[in-house]
Amino acid sequence: MIVTNTETVAGYEIVAICGLVQGNTVRAKHAGRDIDASFKNMVGGELKGYTELLTESRREAMQRMLAQAQQLGANAVVNVRFTTSAVTSGAAELYAYGTAVTVEPSA
Repeated sequence: MIVTNTETVAGYEIVAICGLVQGNTVRAKHAGRDIDASFKNMVGGELKGYTELLTESRREAMQRMLAQAQQLGANAVVNVRFTTSAVTSGAAELYAYGTAVTVEPSA
């Protein structure tokens, strides 16, 4: 499946729009990661536990979005975007969305 954050796919023509597709996941912070993060705040550096958490969240949200696109018969998703929002203290939602389309190679 082709996935892009642009409105078109180079070398392809959009022949059908299948509709909006979306995927999300809500993740809570882990106590161990919070302890590591508090130490890193004192000395500086990357919060690797949170980086891993967000990477996993993006991957899961994207997989759910692509599964929905496949159900609609699409072979590409264009104009893909990610957003996050706080759901409650210590938990956040990562949301992926785009437009499922059918593309064919340009003549």
